[in-house]
Amino acid sequence: MGNQSLKRELKSRHVLMIALGGVIGTGLFMSSGYTIHEAGPGGAMVAYIWGGFVMYLTMLCLGELAVRLPDAGSYQTYATKYISPSAGYVVGWMSWLNWAVTIGLELITVSMLMKRWFPDVSTWVWCVVFTLLLFFVNALSTKSFAEVEFWFAGIKVITIIAFIFLGGAVIFGFLHLDGQPAPYLSNFTGNGGLFPNGLGAIIVTMIAVNFSFQGTELVGITAGESEEPEKTIPKAINSTVWRIFIFFILSIFILSALFPWEKAGLVESPFVVVFEGLGIPYAADIMNFVIITAVLSVANSGLYATSRMLWSMSRQGMISPAFGRLNKRGVPMLALIVSLGVGCLSLLSGIFAEDTVYLWLLSIAGFGAVFIWLSIAVSNLLGRKHYMKQGGRVEDLKYKTPLYPLVPILAILFNSVVIISLAFVPEQRISLYCGIPFMIACYLYYIFAGRKRMSEVESQQSSKVDKTAKI
Repeated sequence: MGNQSLKRELKSRHVLMIALGGVIGTGLFMSSGYTIHEAGPGGAMVAYIWGGFVMYLTMLCLGELAVRLPDAGSYQTYATKYISPSAGYVVGWMSWLNWAVTIGLELITVSMLMKRWFPDVSTWVWCVVFTLLLFFVNALSTKSFAEVEFWFAGIKVITIIAFIFLGGAVIFGFLHLDGQPAPYLSNFTGNGGLFPNGLGAIIVTMIAVNFSFQGTELVGITAGESEEPEKTIPKAINSTVWRIFIFFILSIFILSALFPWEKAGLVESPFVVVFEGLGIPYAADIMNFVIITAVLSVANSGLYATSRMLWSMSRQGMISPAFGRLNKRGVPMLALIVSLGVGCLSLLSGIFAEDTVYLWLLSIAGFGAVFIWLSIAVSNLLGRKHYMKQGGRVEDLKYKTPLYPLVPILAILFNSVVIISLAFVPEQRISLYCGIPFMIACYLYYIFAGRKRMSEVESQQSSKVDKTAKI
Protein backbone atom coordinates (compact mmCIF):
# COMPACT_ATOMS: atom_id res chain seq x y z
CA MET A 1 0.00 0.00 0.00
CA GLY A 2 3.02 2.25 0.47
CA ASN A 3 3.09 5.37 2.56
CA GLN A 4 -0.43 6.15 3.68
CA SER A 5 0.33 9.52 5.24
CA LEU A 6 -0.90 12.70 3.59
CA LYS A 7 1.75 14.78 1.86
CA ARG A 8 2.63 18.12 3.43
CA GLU A 9 2.39 20.30 0.32
CA LEU A 10 0.35 23.29 1.52
CA LYS A 11 2.20 26.57 1.88
CA SER A 12 1.11 29.49 4.05
CA ARG A 13 -0.54 31.31 1.11
CA HIS A 14 -2.53 28.16 0.27
CA VAL A 15 -3.82 27.75 3.83
CA LEU A 16 -4.88 31.40 3.98
CA MET A 17 -6.77 31.31 0.69
CA ILE A 18 -8.44 27.94 1.42
CA ALA A 19 -9.96 29.45 4.57
CA LEU A 20 -11.00 32.61 2.74
CA GLY A 21 -12.44 30.55 -0.10
CA GLY A 22 -14.56 28.47 2.26
CA VAL A 23 -16.22 31.55 3.74
CA ILE A 24 -16.62 34.27 1.11
CA GLY A 25 -19.42 33.14 -1.18
CA THR A 26 -23.03 33.77 -2.08
CA GLY A 27 -23.80 34.72 1.54
CA LEU A 28 -21.95 37.99 1.05
CA PHE A 29 -22.42 38.60 -2.69
CA MET A 30 -26.09 37.63 -2.92
CA SER A 31 -27.76 37.61 0.52
CA SER A 32 -26.21 40.62 2.24
CA GLY A 33 -29.00 42.90 1.01
CA TYR A 34 -31.61 40.64 2.61
CA THR A 35 -29.83 40.87 5.98
CA ILE A 36 -29.89 44.68 5.82
CA HIS A 37 -33.55 44.63 4.78
CA GLU A 38 -34.56 42.46 7.74
CA ALA A 39 -32.46 44.00 10.54
CA GLY A 40 -31.87 47.53 9.27
CA PRO A 41 -28.44 49.16 8.85
CA GLY A 42 -27.52 49.12 12.54
CA GLY A 43 -28.98 45.66 13.09
CA ALA A 44 -27.00 44.20 10.18
CA MET A 45 -23.79 45.73 11.51
CA VAL A 46 -24.41 44.34 14.99
CA ALA A 47 -25.24 40.89 13.60
CA TYR A 48 -22.05 40.71 11.52
CA ILE A 49 -19.86 42.08 14.33
CA TRP A 50 -21.34 39.49 16.68
CA GLY A 51 -20.84 36.68 14.16
CA GLY A 52 -17.27 37.79 13.52
CA PHE A 53 -16.52 37.90 17.25
CA VAL A 54 -17.83 34.35 17.77
CA MET A 55 -15.76 33.24 14.77
CA TYR A 56 -12.64 34.85 16.27
CA LEU A 57 -13.09 33.15 19.64
CA THR A 58 -13.61 29.77 17.97
CA MET A 59 -10.53 30.14 15.75
CA LEU A 60 -8.38 31.05 18.76
CA CYS A 61 -9.46 27.75 20.28
CA LEU A 62 -8.71 25.87 17.05
CA GLY A 63 -5.26 27.43 16.70
CA GLU A 64 -3.81 25.84 19.83
CA LEU A 65 -5.23 22.43 18.93
CA ALA A 66 -4.10 22.52 15.28
CA VAL A 67 -0.53 23.54 16.09
CA ARG A 68 -0.09 21.06 18.95
CA LEU A 69 -1.74 18.19 17.05
CA PRO A 70 -1.79 18.91 13.28
CA ASP A 71 -4.14 16.35 11.76
CA ALA A 72 -6.35 16.23 8.66
CA GLY A 73 -9.23 15.10 10.88
CA SER A 74 -8.91 18.36 12.80
CA TYR A 75 -11.88 19.02 15.08
CA GLN A 76 -13.10 15.41 14.68
CA THR A 77 -9.76 14.11 15.94
CA TYR A 78 -9.72 16.60 18.81
CA ALA A 79 -13.27 15.73 19.87
CA THR A 80 -12.35 12.02 19.84
CA LYS A 81 -9.21 12.56 21.91
CA TYR A 82 -10.37 15.18 24.40
CA ILE A 83 -14.18 14.81 24.71
CA SER A 84 -14.95 11.16 23.92
CA PRO A 85 -14.74 8.73 20.97
CA SER A 86 -18.52 8.87 20.59
CA ALA A 87 -18.41 12.69 20.42
CA GLY A 88 -15.67 12.50 17.79
CA TYR A 89 -17.75 10.05 15.77
CA VAL A 90 -20.75 12.38 15.78
CA VAL A 91 -18.64 15.46 15.01
CA GLY A 92 -16.98 13.68 12.09
CA TRP A 93 -20.25 12.69 10.45
CA MET A 94 -21.87 16.08 11.10
CA SER A 95 -18.89 17.81 9.48
CA TRP A 96 -18.83 15.43 6.53
CA LEU A 97 -22.56 15.74 5.88
CA ASN A 98 -22.43 19.51 6.28
CA TRP A 99 -19.85 19.94 3.53
CA ALA A 100 -21.18 17.11 1.32
CA VAL A 101 -24.58 18.83 1.21
CA THR A 102 -22.90 22.19 0.62
CA ILE A 103 -21.19 20.78 -2.48
CA GLY A 104 -24.58 19.88 -3.97
CA LEU A 105 -26.09 23.26 -3.08
CA GLU A 106 -23.20 25.16 -4.64
CA LEU A 107 -23.39 23.08 -7.85
CA ILE A 108 -27.08 23.95 -8.17
CA THR A 109 -26.26 27.64 -7.72
CA VAL A 110 -23.50 27.58 -10.36
CA SER A 111 -25.77 25.81 -12.83
CA MET A 112 -28.46 28.45 -12.38
CA LEU A 113 -25.95 31.30 -12.79
CA MET A 114 -24.72 29.82 -16.08
CA LYS A 115 -28.22 30.26 -17.51
CA ARG A 116 -27.48 33.97 -17.88
CA TRP A 117 -25.12 33.14 -20.75
CA PHE A 118 -26.55 29.81 -21.89
CA PRO A 119 -30.31 29.95 -21.25
CA ASP A 120 -31.12 26.96 -23.47
CA VAL A 121 -28.66 24.55 -21.81
CA SER A 122 -30.23 22.25 -19.18
CA THR A 123 -29.16 22.64 -15.57
CA TRP A 124 -27.95 19.05 -15.29
CA VAL A 125 -25.40 19.62 -18.06
CA TRP A 126 -23.60 22.27 -16.02
CA CYS A 127 -23.88 20.10 -12.90
CA VAL A 128 -21.99 17.35 -14.74
CA VAL A 129 -19.40 19.75 -16.17
CA PHE A 130 -18.55 21.38 -12.85
CA THR A 131 -18.70 18.07 -10.95
CA LEU A 132 -16.02 16.68 -13.27
CA LEU A 133 -14.00 19.89 -12.91
CA LEU A 134 -14.03 19.66 -9.11
CA PHE A 135 -13.16 15.98 -9.21
CA PHE A 136 -10.12 16.40 -11.47
CA VAL A 137 -8.83 19.40 -9.53
CA ASN A 138 -8.94 17.45 -6.26
CA ALA A 139 -7.83 14.12 -7.77
CA LEU A 140 -4.60 15.44 -9.31
CA SER A 141 -2.91 16.33 -6.01
CA THR A 142 -3.32 18.41 -2.89
CA LYS A 143 -1.11 21.05 -4.47
CA SER A 144 -3.31 21.33 -7.58
CA PHE A 145 -6.38 21.80 -5.39
CA ALA A 146 -4.59 24.46 -3.37
CA GLU A 147 -3.41 26.39 -6.45
CA VAL A 148 -6.90 26.48 -7.96
CA GLU A 149 -8.38 27.56 -4.64
CA PHE A 150 -5.71 30.25 -4.31
CA TRP A 151 -6.81 31.89 -7.58
CA PHE A 152 -10.54 31.37 -6.97
CA ALA A 153 -10.25 33.10 -3.60
CA GLY A 154 -7.99 35.78 -5.06
CA ILE A 155 -10.69 36.84 -7.56
CA LYS A 156 -13.18 37.24 -4.73
CA VAL A 157 -10.81 39.26 -2.57
CA ILE A 158 -9.92 41.65 -5.42
CA THR A 159 -13.63 42.17 -6.18
CA ILE A 160 -14.46 42.96 -2.53
CA ILE A 161 -11.54 45.41 -2.23
CA ALA A 162 -12.63 47.17 -5.43
CA PHE A 163 -16.21 47.35 -4.14
CA ILE A 164 -15.09 48.84 -0.81
CA PHE A 165 -13.07 51.60 -2.48
CA LEU A 166 -15.68 52.41 -5.15
CA GLY A 167 -18.55 52.26 -2.65
CA GLY A 168 -16.69 54.53 -0.25
CA ALA A 169 -16.11 57.02 -3.05
CA VAL A 170 -19.86 57.04 -3.81
CA ILE A 171 -20.82 57.56 -0.15
CA PHE A 172 -18.70 60.70 0.15
CA GLY A 173 -19.41 62.14 -3.28
CA PHE A 174 -16.19 61.39 -5.19
CA LEU A 175 -18.23 59.17 -7.53
CA HIS A 176 -21.97 59.15 -8.22
CA LEU A 177 -24.32 56.17 -8.44
CA ASP A 178 -26.80 56.63 -11.33
CA GLY A 179 -26.16 60.38 -11.16
CA GLN A 180 -27.61 60.65 -7.63
CA PRO A 181 -26.10 62.98 -4.98
CA ALA A 182 -23.81 61.53 -2.31
CA PRO A 183 -25.86 59.75 0.39
CA TYR A 184 -23.21 60.20 3.12
CA LEU A 185 -24.72 58.51 6.23
CA SER A 186 -28.35 59.51 5.64
CA ASN A 187 -29.51 55.89 5.32
CA PHE A 188 -28.26 55.24 8.86
CA THR A 189 -30.26 58.10 10.37
CA GLY A 190 -33.46 58.26 8.30
CA ASN A 191 -36.34 55.86 7.63
CA GLY A 192 -36.53 54.37 11.12
CA GLY A 193 -32.89 54.83 12.10
CA LEU A 194 -30.41 52.08 12.89
CA PHE A 195 -32.92 49.47 14.10
CA PRO A 196 -36.16 50.03 12.17
CA ASN A 197 -37.48 46.52 12.86
CA GLY A 198 -36.42 46.36 16.49
CA LEU A 199 -33.71 44.39 18.26
CA GLY A 200 -35.60 41.13 17.80
CA ALA A 201 -34.84 41.22 14.07
CA ILE A 202 -31.14 41.00 14.88
CA ILE A 203 -31.62 37.57 16.44
CA VAL A 204 -33.20 36.18 13.28
CA THR A 205 -30.45 37.52 11.00
CA MET A 206 -27.69 36.75 13.51
CA ILE A 207 -28.26 33.04 12.99
CA ALA A 208 -27.90 33.31 9.22
CA VAL A 209 -24.89 35.60 9.61
CA ASN A 210 -23.21 33.14 11.94
CA PHE A 211 -23.70 30.44 9.29
CA SER A 212 -22.15 32.71 6.68
CA PHE A 213 -18.87 32.78 8.63
CA GLN A 214 -18.57 29.00 8.51
CA GLY A 215 -15.53 27.76 6.60
CA THR A 216 -12.76 29.37 8.63
CA GLU A 217 -12.43 26.05 10.49
CA LEU A 218 -10.94 24.57 7.30
CA VAL A 219 -7.64 25.98 8.60
CA GLY A 220 -7.62 23.08 11.06
CA ILE A 221 -8.03 20.46 8.32
CA THR A 222 -5.20 21.96 6.25
CA ALA A 223 -2.86 21.55 9.25
CA GLY A 224 -2.48 17.86 8.34
CA GLU A 225 -0.98 18.80 4.95
CA SER A 226 0.84 22.03 5.80
CA GLU A 227 4.61 22.20 5.34
CA GLU A 228 5.23 23.90 8.68
CA PRO A 229 1.97 23.87 10.67
CA GLU A 230 3.55 25.51 13.71
CA LYS A 231 4.25 28.58 11.52
CA THR A 232 1.54 28.55 8.85
CA ILE A 233 -1.49 27.80 11.05
CA PRO A 234 -1.14 30.71 13.56
CA LYS A 235 -0.36 33.09 10.71
CA ALA A 236 -3.30 31.84 8.65
CA ILE A 237 -5.74 32.02 11.56
CA ASN A 238 -4.85 35.59 12.48
CA SER A 239 -4.75 36.78 8.86
CA THR A 240 -7.93 34.96 7.86
CA VAL A 241 -10.01 36.08 10.81
CA TRP A 242 -9.15 39.74 10.47
CA ARG A 243 -9.41 39.85 6.70
CA ILE A 244 -12.80 38.16 6.71
CA PHE A 245 -13.99 40.35 9.56
CA ILE A 246 -12.87 43.55 7.80
CA PHE A 247 -14.20 42.47 4.39
CA PHE A 248 -17.62 41.58 5.78
CA ILE A 249 -18.03 44.57 8.10
CA LEU A 250 -16.86 47.15 5.58
CA SER A 251 -19.00 45.63 2.83
CA ILE A 252 -22.10 45.67 5.04
CA PHE A 253 -21.36 49.24 6.15
CA ILE A 254 -21.06 50.45 2.55
CA LEU A 255 -24.17 48.57 1.40
CA SER A 256 -26.13 50.01 4.34
CA ALA A 257 -24.97 53.51 3.44
CA LEU A 258 -25.74 53.14 -0.28
CA PHE A 259 -29.19 51.51 -0.10
CA PRO A 260 -32.18 52.43 2.10
CA TRP A 261 -32.84 49.37 4.28
CA GLU A 262 -36.38 48.90 2.95
CA LYS A 263 -35.04 48.58 -0.63
CA ALA A 264 -31.83 46.66 0.09
CA GLY A 265 -33.43 43.23 -0.06
CA LEU A 266 -35.29 43.94 -3.29
CA VAL A 267 -32.26 43.73 -5.59
CA GLU A 268 -30.78 40.42 -6.72
CA SER A 269 -27.23 41.39 -5.82
CA PRO A 270 -26.36 44.81 -4.36
CA PHE A 271 -22.81 44.37 -5.68
CA VAL A 272 -24.15 44.19 -9.24
CA VAL A 273 -26.26 47.31 -8.71
CA VAL A 274 -23.26 49.32 -7.52
CA PHE A 275 -20.99 48.28 -10.42
CA GLU A 276 -23.75 48.90 -12.99
CA GLY A 277 -24.72 52.23 -11.44
CA LEU A 278 -21.15 53.47 -11.80
CA GLY A 279 -21.30 52.82 -15.52
CA ILE A 280 -18.78 49.99 -15.55
CA PRO A 281 -19.25 48.10 -18.85
CA TYR A 282 -20.61 44.56 -18.57
CA ALA A 283 -20.91 44.97 -14.81
CA ALA A 284 -23.60 42.31 -14.45
CA ASP A 285 -21.56 39.80 -16.46
CA ILE A 286 -18.44 40.58 -14.45
CA MET A 287 -20.26 39.99 -11.17
CA ASN A 288 -21.92 36.86 -12.51
CA PHE A 289 -18.44 35.49 -13.26
CA VAL A 290 -17.16 36.52 -9.81
CA ILE A 291 -20.11 34.88 -8.06
CA ILE A 292 -19.58 31.68 -10.08
CA THR A 293 -15.93 31.55 -9.00
CA ALA A 294 -17.02 32.27 -5.41
CA VAL A 295 -19.48 29.40 -5.43
CA LEU A 296 -17.02 26.99 -7.08
CA SER A 297 -14.43 28.02 -4.52
CA VAL A 298 -16.72 27.02 -1.65
CA ALA A 299 -17.55 23.71 -3.35
CA ASN A 300 -13.85 23.10 -4.00
CA SER A 301 -12.99 23.66 -0.34
CA GLY A 302 -15.95 21.55 0.75
CA LEU A 303 -14.83 18.59 -1.36
CA TYR A 304 -11.35 18.83 0.11
CA ALA A 305 -12.77 18.93 3.65
CA THR A 306 -15.13 15.96 3.20
CA SER A 307 -12.52 13.68 1.63
CA ARG A 308 -9.98 14.41 4.38
CA MET A 309 -12.58 13.89 7.08
CA LEU A 310 -13.43 10.41 5.74
CA TRP A 311 -9.72 9.61 5.45
CA SER A 312 -9.12 10.60 9.08
CA MET A 313 -12.13 8.67 10.38
CA SER A 314 -10.96 5.60 8.48
CA ARG A 315 -7.48 5.81 10.01
CA GLN A 316 -9.10 5.85 13.47
CA GLY A 317 -11.20 2.78 12.69
CA MET A 318 -14.51 4.63 12.62
CA ILE A 319 -15.31 3.56 9.05
CA SER A 320 -13.96 1.07 6.50
CA PRO A 321 -10.15 1.09 6.03
CA ALA A 322 -10.76 1.45 2.29
CA PHE A 323 -11.39 5.16 2.84
CA GLY A 324 -7.91 5.52 4.33
CA ARG A 325 -6.04 4.40 1.22
CA LEU A 326 -4.11 7.03 -0.73
CA ASN A 327 -3.06 6.91 -4.37
CA LYS A 328 0.50 7.62 -5.48
CA ARG A 329 -0.27 11.37 -5.50
CA GLY A 330 -1.32 11.26 -1.85
CA VAL A 331 -5.06 11.69 -2.51
CA PRO A 332 -7.72 9.56 -0.72
CA MET A 333 -9.57 8.65 -3.94
CA LEU A 334 -12.42 6.56 -2.51
CA ALA A 335 -13.16 9.23 0.09
CA LEU A 336 -13.10 11.83 -2.69
CA ILE A 337 -15.46 9.88 -4.96
CA VAL A 338 -17.98 9.04 -2.23
CA SER A 339 -18.03 12.62 -0.92
CA LEU A 340 -18.64 14.02 -4.40
CA GLY A 341 -21.27 11.33 -5.06
CA VAL A 342 -23.26 12.20 -1.94
CA GLY A 343 -22.92 15.87 -2.83
CA CYS A 344 -24.52 15.11 -6.19
CA LEU A 345 -27.32 13.17 -4.48
CA SER A 346 -28.16 16.24 -2.40
CA LEU A 347 -28.13 18.17 -5.68
CA LEU A 348 -30.79 15.84 -7.11
CA SER A 349 -32.92 16.24 -3.99
CA GLY A 350 -32.80 19.98 -4.54
CA ILE A 351 -34.17 19.56 -8.03
CA PHE A 352 -36.87 16.95 -7.38
CA ALA A 353 -37.89 17.63 -3.77
CA GLU A 354 -37.32 21.30 -3.10
CA ASP A 355 -39.81 21.57 -0.24
CA THR A 356 -38.82 18.40 1.64
CA VAL A 357 -35.49 16.60 1.38
CA TYR A 358 -33.63 19.67 0.16
CA LEU A 359 -34.82 21.73 3.12
CA TRP A 360 -33.97 18.95 5.58
CA LEU A 361 -30.44 18.56 4.26
CA LEU A 362 -29.87 22.29 4.28
CA SER A 363 -31.13 22.49 7.88
CA ILE A 364 -28.86 19.65 9.03
CA ALA A 365 -25.90 21.36 7.37
CA GLY A 366 -26.60 24.66 9.11
CA PHE A 367 -27.09 23.03 12.49
CA GLY A 368 -23.94 20.95 11.96
CA ALA A 369 -21.85 24.04 11.23
CA VAL A 370 -22.60 25.64 14.60
CA PHE A 371 -22.28 22.28 16.37
CA ILE A 372 -18.74 21.88 14.96
CA TRP A 373 -17.71 25.29 16.28
CA LEU A 374 -19.08 24.31 19.68
CA SER A 375 -17.06 21.08 19.64
CA ILE A 376 -13.87 23.02 18.82
CA ALA A 377 -14.31 25.22 21.89
CA VAL A 378 -15.05 22.25 24.17
CA SER A 379 -12.03 20.35 22.78
CA ASN A 380 -9.77 23.31 23.49
CA LEU A 381 -11.05 23.65 27.05
CA LEU A 382 -10.56 19.96 27.82
CA GLY A 383 -7.46 19.57 25.63
CA ARG A 384 -5.39 22.08 27.65
CA LYS A 385 -6.34 20.25 30.84
CA HIS A 386 -5.35 16.92 29.28
CA TYR A 387 -2.04 18.40 28.13
CA MET A 388 -1.25 19.66 31.65
CA LYS A 389 -2.14 16.30 33.24
CA GLN A 390 0.31 14.59 30.86
CA GLY A 391 3.10 16.79 32.25
CA GLY A 392 3.01 19.47 29.56
CA ARG A 393 3.91 23.09 30.27
CA VAL A 394 2.03 26.09 28.94
CA GLU A 395 5.27 27.87 28.09
CA ASP A 396 6.21 25.01 25.75
CA LEU A 397 3.12 25.49 23.58
CA LYS A 398 4.01 27.00 20.20
CA TYR A 399 0.57 28.61 20.00
CA LYS A 400 -1.53 29.40 23.05
CA THR A 401 -5.22 30.27 23.21
CA PRO A 402 -5.11 33.71 24.89
CA LEU A 403 -6.94 34.34 28.17
CA TYR A 404 -7.51 30.62 28.73
CA PRO A 405 -10.00 29.39 30.01
CA LEU A 406 -12.08 32.54 29.38
CA VAL A 407 -11.89 32.36 25.55
CA PRO A 408 -13.07 28.73 25.19
CA ILE A 409 -15.78 29.26 27.82
CA LEU A 410 -17.12 32.32 25.96
CA ALA A 411 -16.96 30.41 22.66
CA ILE A 412 -18.95 27.55 24.21
CA LEU A 413 -21.50 29.98 25.64
CA PHE A 414 -22.03 32.02 22.47
CA ASN A 415 -22.23 29.02 20.14
CA SER A 416 -24.70 27.39 22.52
CA VAL A 417 -26.82 30.56 22.45
CA VAL A 418 -27.01 30.33 18.65
CA ILE A 419 -28.14 26.70 18.80
CA ILE A 420 -30.72 27.40 21.52
CA SER A 421 -32.04 30.45 19.65
CA LEU A 422 -32.97 28.19 16.73
CA ALA A 423 -35.89 26.92 18.82
CA PHE A 424 -37.37 30.43 19.02
CA VAL A 425 -37.29 31.20 15.29
CA PRO A 426 -40.01 29.26 13.42
CA GLU A 427 -38.16 29.37 10.09
CA GLN A 428 -35.02 27.91 11.71
CA ARG A 429 -36.65 25.33 14.00
CA ILE A 430 -36.53 22.63 11.33
CA SER A 431 -32.75 22.50 11.81
CA LEU A 432 -33.25 21.16 15.33
CA TYR A 433 -35.93 18.70 14.20
CA CYS A 434 -33.50 17.29 11.61
CA GLY A 435 -30.11 17.85 13.24
CA ILE A 436 -30.75 16.37 16.68
CA PRO A 437 -32.23 13.05 15.40
CA PHE A 438 -29.30 12.72 12.98
CA MET A 439 -26.84 13.19 15.87
CA ILE A 440 -28.70 10.61 17.95
CA ALA A 441 -28.63 8.16 15.01
CA CYS A 442 -24.84 8.63 14.64
CA TYR A 443 -24.34 8.08 18.36
CA LEU A 444 -26.45 4.91 18.41
CA TYR A 445 -24.59 3.53 15.40
CA TYR A 446 -21.30 4.19 17.16
CA ILE A 447 -22.48 2.37 20.28
CA PHE A 448 -23.63 -0.74 18.39
CA ALA A 449 -21.05 -0.91 15.57
CA GLY A 450 -18.49 1.88 15.45
CA ARG A 451 -17.02 1.30 18.91
CA LYS A 452 -16.22 -2.33 18.13
CA ARG A 453 -14.45 -1.39 14.89
CA MET A 454 -12.37 1.27 16.67
CA SER A 455 -11.32 -1.20 19.37
CA GLU A 456 -10.15 -3.67 16.72
CA VAL A 457 -8.08 -1.01 14.96
CA GLU A 458 -6.54 0.15 18.25
CA SER A 459 -5.58 -3.45 19.06
CA GLN A 460 -3.96 -3.87 15.64
CA GLN A 461 -2.03 -0.63 16.01
CA SER A 462 -0.86 -1.59 19.52
CA SER A 463 0.27 -4.96 18.19
CA LYS A 464 2.32 -3.29 15.44
CA VAL A 465 3.93 -0.95 17.97
CA ASP A 466 4.87 -3.88 20.21
CA LYS A 467 6.42 -5.81 17.30
CA THR A 468 8.39 -2.73 16.23
CA ALA A 469 9.63 -2.24 19.79
CA LYS A 470 10.84 -5.85 19.99
CA ILE A 471 12.71 -5.50 16.70
